Amino acid sequence: MTREELLITAINAALKGGEEILAIYESEFEVERKEDKTPLTLADTNAHLAIAKLLDETNLPVLSEEGKQTPYEIRKTWNQFWMVDPLDGTREFVKRNGEFTVNIALIENGEATMGVIYVPVTEELYFSDLSIGAYKISNLQSPISNLKNLIVDSEKLPLKQTRKNFIVVGSRSHMSAETEAYMNEQQTKHHEVDILSKGSSLKLCMVAEGCADSYPRFAPTMEWDTAAGQAIAIASGANVINWETKKRMLYNKENLLNTWFLVERD
Repeated sequence: MTREELLITAINAALKGGEEILAIYESEFEVERKEDKTPLTLADTNAHLAIAKLLDETNLPVLSEEGKQTPYEIRKTWNQFWMVDPLDGTREFVKRNGEFTVNIALIENGEATMGVIYVPVTEELYFSDLSIGAYKISNLQSPISNLKNLIVDSEKLPLKQTRKNFIVVGSRSHMSAETEAYMNEQQTKHHEVDILSKGSSLKLCMVAEGCADSYPRFAPTMEWDTAAGQAIAIASGANVINWETKKRMLYNKENLLNTWFLVERD
């Protein structure tokens, strides 16, 4: 498949995943607990199955939070594969606040190069590839067949901003002492600092979009939580830095737990 065909497939898979999620969201669903105590719903499972079915057509491996985990001895040989979080922000889903997403990223030699994030409740789609940049479109419901037409109808990221304040995006569900310390440092440096709270991968999208300047994450996340958002952020001109190495965050490590990281615009 061409890169254009891969991106179209990923977008349509995200839309299909979103459709499955909304079907459960609008019902009286039950919440289970995984071994790590995080919530799991039928929406996670159904979205995973719908997404995997479409991505399988690309003949690339799929590594999904809700799928059977492939041993590192096998996946370390993957030069190109899909990294998927069928429902990022299950806590937000359970709270019914709408701030949950479908995340699909193409990983190539450890780099997140293509990203798709779909917000089922608001029907907003963020998508990117290093060859075309990053874009956002609202009110997208139907599958697409022509990428050029989609780009024409979309807004290129980052969007133009007129504000003068410095905005740090954070999580409603997670706030560590280190994050609070970072917030205080920015207050000293920029004086006029505001905090924007968002759930799920929308935090990375806010920096990509330009309505936030940085997103510090000094708390645990998994690779599938950030891969799509990183691809979109990078394509928009922002960066996602491993807090330890001060270099771009990489994927498909033996341990799929992310290090602390910082998303920021130059």
